[in-house]
Amino acid sequence: MKRLIAFTAFAAIAVVSAAQAGEAWRATGFGQPESALVDAAHNRIVVSNIVGNPGDADGNGYLSLLSMDGKIITRHWVGGMDAPKGMAIAGGRLYAADITKVRVVDLASGKLVETIDVPGAVFLNDMTQDSAGKVYVSDMLADTIYRIDGDKPEPFVKDALLASPNGVFADGGRLIVASWGKGINRKDFSTAEPGGLLSVDLATKKITPLPGAQKFADLDGVIAIGDTIYATAYMTGTLYSYKTGGAPQVVATFKPGSADIGTDGEKIFVPLMGEGEVAALSLE
Repeated sequence: MKRLIAFTAFAAIAVVSAAQAGEAWRATGFGQPESALVDAAHNRIVVSNIVGNPGDADGNGYLSLLSMDGKIITRHWVGGMDAPKGMAIAGGRLYAADITKVRVVDLASGKLVETIDVPGAVFLNDMTQDSAGKVYVSDMLADTIYRIDGDKPEPFVKDALLASPNGVFADGGRLIVASWGKGINRKDFSTAEPGGLLSVDLATKKITPLPGAQKFADLDGVIAIGDTIYATAYMTGTLYSYKTGGAPQVVATFKPGSADIGTDGEKIFVPLMGEGEVAALSLE
Protein backbone atom coordinates (compact mmCIF):
# COMPACT_ATOMS: atom_id res chain seq x y z
CA MET A 1 0.00 0.00 0.00
CA LYS A 2 2.95 2.34 0.44
CA ARG A 3 3.65 2.84 -3.25
CA LEU A 4 0.94 3.99 -5.56
CA ILE A 5 0.50 2.34 -8.92
CA ALA A 6 -1.59 3.51 -11.85
CA PHE A 7 -4.43 1.17 -12.65
CA THR A 8 -6.65 1.12 -15.73
CA ALA A 9 -10.30 0.40 -14.95
CA PHE A 10 -11.86 -2.46 -16.84
CA ALA A 11 -14.51 -1.59 -19.41
CA ALA A 12 -17.12 -3.63 -17.55
CA ILE A 13 -17.33 -0.98 -14.82
CA ALA A 14 -20.32 1.27 -15.22
CA VAL A 15 -19.47 4.88 -14.39
CA VAL A 16 -22.07 7.15 -12.82
CA SER A 17 -22.02 10.75 -11.73
CA ALA A 18 -19.95 11.59 -8.67
CA ALA A 19 -22.91 13.73 -7.61
CA GLN A 20 -24.37 10.55 -6.14
CA ALA A 21 -22.09 11.13 -3.17
CA GLY A 22 -21.68 14.68 -1.90
CA GLU A 23 -18.83 15.49 0.46
CA ALA A 24 -20.30 16.67 3.78
CA TRP A 25 -17.03 17.46 5.55
CA ARG A 26 -13.33 16.68 5.61
CA ALA A 27 -11.14 16.37 8.70
CA THR A 28 -7.38 16.90 8.40
CA GLY A 29 -4.13 16.41 10.30
CA PHE A 30 -3.95 12.63 10.60
CA GLY A 31 -0.91 10.40 10.18
CA GLN A 32 -1.72 8.06 7.30
CA PRO A 33 -5.29 7.31 8.42
CA GLU A 34 -6.16 3.77 7.33
CA SER A 35 -9.55 3.10 8.89
CA ALA A 36 -12.57 5.10 10.10
CA LEU A 37 -15.00 3.13 12.28
CA VAL A 38 -18.21 4.45 13.83
CA ASP A 39 -18.49 3.87 17.58
CA ALA A 40 -22.27 4.23 17.74
CA ALA A 41 -22.51 3.74 21.50
CA HIS A 42 -20.39 6.84 22.08
CA ASN A 43 -21.53 8.81 19.00
CA ARG A 44 -18.06 9.20 17.52
CA ILE A 45 -15.68 7.92 14.86
CA VAL A 46 -12.42 6.12 15.65
CA VAL A 47 -9.58 6.68 13.17
CA SER A 48 -6.48 4.47 12.99
CA ASN A 49 -3.17 6.17 12.11
CA ILE A 50 -0.26 4.16 10.67
CA VAL A 51 2.44 6.89 10.76
CA GLY A 52 5.17 5.18 8.72
CA ASN A 53 5.55 2.00 6.72
CA PRO A 54 2.37 -0.13 7.03
CA GLY A 55 4.50 -3.20 7.79
CA ASP A 56 6.95 -1.73 10.31
CA ALA A 57 6.67 -2.43 14.03
CA ASP A 58 7.92 1.05 14.90
CA GLY A 59 5.67 2.05 17.79
CA ASN A 60 4.39 5.13 15.95
CA GLY A 61 0.77 4.10 15.43
CA TYR A 62 -2.18 5.55 17.31
CA LEU A 63 -5.95 6.01 17.29
CA SER A 64 -7.86 9.30 17.04
CA LEU A 65 -11.43 10.32 17.85
CA LEU A 66 -13.67 12.37 15.57
CA SER A 67 -17.14 13.74 16.23
CA MET A 68 -19.88 12.68 13.83
CA ASP A 69 -19.69 16.11 12.18
CA GLY A 70 -15.94 15.91 11.58
CA LYS A 71 -14.48 17.78 14.56
CA ILE A 72 -11.36 16.43 16.27
CA ILE A 73 -12.25 15.17 19.75
CA THR A 74 -8.86 13.68 20.62
CA ARG A 75 -6.08 13.46 18.06
CA HIS A 76 -3.92 11.06 20.09
CA TRP A 77 -6.49 8.96 21.91
CA VAL A 78 -4.71 5.60 22.21
CA GLY A 79 -1.02 4.96 21.51
CA GLY A 80 1.22 1.96 22.04
CA MET A 81 0.63 0.60 18.54
CA ASP A 82 2.76 0.03 15.44
CA ALA A 83 0.67 0.37 12.25
CA PRO A 84 -3.01 -0.02 13.18
CA LYS A 85 -5.38 -0.60 10.29
CA GLY A 86 -8.92 -2.05 10.30
CA MET A 87 -11.01 -2.11 13.46
CA ALA A 88 -14.07 -3.81 14.95
CA ILE A 89 -16.19 -3.29 18.06
CA ALA A 90 -17.60 -6.11 20.21
CA GLY A 91 -18.53 -6.33 23.87
CA GLY A 92 -17.51 -2.79 24.71
CA ARG A 93 -14.04 -3.34 23.31
CA LEU A 94 -12.41 -2.05 20.16
CA TYR A 95 -10.14 -4.42 18.23
CA ALA A 96 -7.47 -3.03 15.88
CA ALA A 97 -5.41 -5.05 13.39
CA ASP A 98 -1.72 -4.25 13.90
CA ILE A 99 0.54 -6.19 11.48
CA THR A 100 0.69 -9.58 13.28
CA LYS A 101 -1.22 -8.65 16.43
CA VAL A 102 -4.65 -7.39 17.39
CA ARG A 103 -4.78 -4.54 19.88
CA VAL A 104 -7.73 -4.37 22.26
CA VAL A 105 -8.98 -1.07 23.69
CA ASP A 106 -11.62 -0.54 26.36
CA LEU A 107 -14.00 1.91 24.70
CA ALA A 108 -15.21 3.50 27.91
CA SER A 109 -11.78 4.31 29.34
CA GLY A 110 -9.72 4.57 26.15
CA LYS A 111 -7.10 2.26 27.64
CA LEU A 112 -5.14 -0.33 25.70
CA VAL A 113 -6.03 -3.42 27.74
CA GLU A 114 -4.72 -6.33 25.72
CA THR A 115 -2.55 -7.40 22.80
CA ILE A 116 -3.57 -10.61 21.05
CA ASP A 117 -0.82 -12.40 19.15
CA VAL A 118 -2.09 -14.13 16.00
CA PRO A 119 0.18 -17.12 15.31
CA GLY A 120 1.20 -17.36 11.66
CA ALA A 121 -0.09 -13.88 10.79
CA VAL A 122 1.83 -11.94 8.12
CA PHE A 123 -0.06 -8.71 7.40
CA LEU A 124 -3.33 -8.31 9.27
CA ASN A 125 -5.52 -5.70 7.65
CA ASP A 126 -9.26 -5.22 8.11
CA MET A 127 -11.66 -6.31 10.86
CA THR A 128 -15.38 -6.78 11.42
CA GLN A 129 -17.73 -8.27 14.00
CA ASP A 130 -20.75 -10.54 13.57
CA SER A 131 -24.06 -10.48 15.44
CA ALA A 132 -22.76 -13.03 17.95
CA GLY A 133 -19.86 -10.78 18.95
CA LYS A 134 -17.17 -12.79 17.19
CA VAL A 135 -14.49 -10.72 15.48
CA TYR A 136 -12.85 -11.43 12.12
CA VAL A 137 -9.55 -10.12 10.75
CA SER A 138 -8.12 -10.52 7.26
CA ASP A 139 -4.49 -11.42 6.54
CA MET A 140 -3.83 -9.85 3.16
CA LEU A 141 -0.53 -11.61 2.52
CA ALA A 142 -1.60 -15.08 3.67
CA ASP A 143 -4.99 -15.53 1.95
CA THR A 144 -6.47 -16.06 5.40
CA ILE A 145 -9.28 -14.73 7.56
CA TYR A 146 -8.99 -15.33 11.31
CA ARG A 147 -11.83 -15.39 13.82
CA ILE A 148 -11.38 -14.14 17.38
CA ASP A 149 -13.83 -15.24 20.07
CA GLY A 150 -13.05 -13.15 23.15
CA ASP A 151 -9.26 -13.21 23.06
CA LYS A 152 -8.66 -16.50 21.24
CA PRO A 153 -7.69 -16.25 17.55
CA GLU A 154 -8.13 -19.16 15.16
CA PRO A 155 -7.97 -19.53 11.37
CA PHE A 156 -11.52 -19.20 10.04
CA VAL A 157 -10.85 -19.72 6.35
CA LYS A 158 -7.60 -20.01 4.36
CA ASP A 159 -7.96 -20.29 0.60
CA ALA A 160 -6.26 -18.95 -2.53
CA LEU A 161 -9.74 -17.92 -3.70
CA LEU A 162 -9.57 -15.07 -1.20
CA ALA A 163 -6.90 -13.52 -3.43
CA SER A 164 -5.22 -11.22 -0.89
CA PRO A 165 -8.30 -10.43 1.24
CA ASN A 166 -8.30 -6.87 2.46
CA GLY A 167 -11.68 -5.46 3.49
CA VAL A 168 -14.11 -7.61 5.48
CA PHE A 169 -17.66 -6.77 6.58
CA ALA A 170 -20.09 -9.02 8.43
CA ASP A 171 -23.49 -8.85 6.71
CA GLY A 172 -26.04 -11.20 8.26
CA GLY A 173 -24.88 -14.77 7.74
CA ARG A 174 -21.96 -13.90 5.51
CA LEU A 175 -18.72 -12.02 5.36
CA ILE A 176 -18.32 -9.68 2.42
CA VAL A 177 -14.68 -9.67 1.38
CA ALA A 178 -12.90 -7.09 -0.75
CA SER A 179 -10.03 -8.82 -2.53
CA TRP A 180 -6.87 -6.90 -3.46
CA GLY A 181 -6.01 -9.40 -6.20
CA LYS A 182 -4.01 -12.46 -7.18
CA GLY A 183 -0.24 -12.61 -7.54
CA ILE A 184 0.49 -9.79 -5.13
CA ASN A 185 3.99 -8.26 -5.14
CA ARG A 186 4.98 -7.68 -1.53
CA LYS A 187 7.35 -4.87 -2.43
CA ASP A 188 4.92 -2.53 -4.15
CA PHE A 189 1.52 -4.29 -3.67
CA SER A 190 0.93 -4.55 -7.42
CA THR A 191 -1.01 -7.61 -8.56
CA ALA A 192 -0.93 -10.00 -11.50
CA GLU A 193 -4.73 -9.87 -11.52
CA PRO A 194 -6.97 -7.25 -9.88
CA GLY A 195 -9.35 -8.22 -7.13
CA GLY A 196 -13.10 -8.22 -6.67
CA LEU A 197 -15.91 -8.86 -4.20
CA LEU A 198 -16.51 -12.20 -2.49
CA SER A 199 -18.94 -13.68 0.00
CA VAL A 200 -17.97 -16.16 2.72
CA ASP A 201 -20.78 -18.08 4.40
CA LEU A 202 -20.31 -17.87 8.18
CA ALA A 203 -21.80 -21.32 8.73
CA THR A 204 -20.27 -23.34 5.89
CA LYS A 205 -17.22 -21.16 5.13
CA LYS A 206 -18.01 -21.48 1.43
CA ILE A 207 -16.44 -18.74 -0.70
CA THR A 208 -18.60 -17.32 -3.49
CA PRO A 209 -17.40 -14.67 -5.98
CA LEU A 210 -20.10 -12.01 -6.31
CA PRO A 211 -21.34 -12.02 -9.94
CA GLY A 212 -20.24 -9.08 -12.08
CA ALA A 213 -17.78 -7.82 -9.47
CA GLN A 214 -14.63 -9.78 -10.32
CA LYS A 215 -11.18 -8.71 -11.54
CA PHE A 216 -12.00 -5.00 -11.63
CA ALA A 217 -9.79 -3.27 -9.01
CA ASP A 218 -7.30 -3.75 -6.17
CA LEU A 219 -9.87 -3.35 -3.40
CA ASP A 220 -9.31 -2.11 0.14
CA GLY A 221 -12.22 -1.26 2.45
CA VAL A 222 -15.77 -2.59 2.20
CA ILE A 223 -19.14 -1.96 3.87
CA ALA A 224 -22.78 -2.74 3.10
CA ILE A 225 -25.71 -0.37 3.48
CA GLY A 226 -28.96 -2.21 2.82
CA ASP A 227 -28.56 -4.16 -0.42
CA THR A 228 -25.69 -2.01 -1.68
CA ILE A 229 -22.02 -2.84 -1.14
CA TYR A 230 -19.44 -0.05 -1.19
CA ALA A 231 -15.72 -0.70 -1.65
CA THR A 232 -12.62 1.43 -2.16
CA ALA A 233 -9.76 0.88 -4.60
CA TYR A 234 -6.67 2.16 -2.82
CA MET A 235 -4.45 2.51 -5.87
CA THR A 236 -6.82 4.79 -7.76
CA GLY A 237 -8.72 6.44 -4.89
CA THR A 238 -12.02 5.19 -6.28
CA LEU A 239 -15.16 4.44 -4.28
CA TYR A 240 -17.42 1.86 -5.94
CA SER A 241 -20.97 0.71 -5.30
CA TYR A 242 -22.34 -2.70 -6.24
CA LYS A 243 -25.71 -4.42 -6.17
CA THR A 244 -26.31 -8.10 -6.91
CA GLY A 245 -26.85 -8.64 -10.61
CA GLY A 246 -25.23 -5.38 -11.62
CA ALA A 247 -21.72 -4.10 -12.25
CA PRO A 248 -19.54 -1.98 -9.94
CA GLN A 249 -20.25 1.72 -10.35
CA VAL A 250 -17.96 4.62 -9.57
CA VAL A 251 -19.52 6.73 -6.82
CA ALA A 252 -16.62 9.09 -6.11
CA THR A 253 -12.93 9.46 -6.91
CA PHE A 254 -10.23 10.78 -4.62
CA LYS A 255 -6.48 10.89 -4.91
CA PRO A 256 -4.84 7.45 -4.56
CA GLY A 257 -4.94 6.24 -0.96
CA SER A 258 -8.62 5.74 -0.11
CA ALA A 259 -8.62 2.96 2.47
CA ASP A 260 -10.89 1.22 5.00
CA ILE A 261 -14.30 2.93 4.95
CA GLY A 262 -16.88 3.12 7.73
CA THR A 263 -20.52 4.14 7.86
CA ASP A 264 -23.35 5.23 10.13
CA GLY A 265 -25.90 4.14 7.55
CA GLU A 266 -26.30 7.64 6.14
CA LYS A 267 -22.75 8.71 5.41
CA ILE A 268 -19.60 6.91 4.30
CA PHE A 269 -16.38 7.89 6.04
CA VAL A 270 -13.35 7.56 3.77
CA PRO A 271 -9.78 7.64 5.16
CA LEU A 272 -7.38 9.24 2.69
CA MET A 273 -3.97 7.91 3.65
CA GLY A 274 -1.90 9.97 1.26
CA GLU A 275 -3.53 13.24 2.29
CA GLY A 276 -3.81 12.61 6.02
CA GLU A 277 -7.55 13.27 5.90
CA VAL A 278 -10.95 11.66 6.48
CA ALA A 279 -13.81 12.62 4.15
CA ALA A 280 -17.51 12.14 4.88
CA LEU A 281 -19.81 11.47 1.94
CA SER A 282 -23.58 11.94 2.17
CA LEU A 283 -25.43 9.43 0.03
CA GLU A 284 -28.47 10.51 -1.97
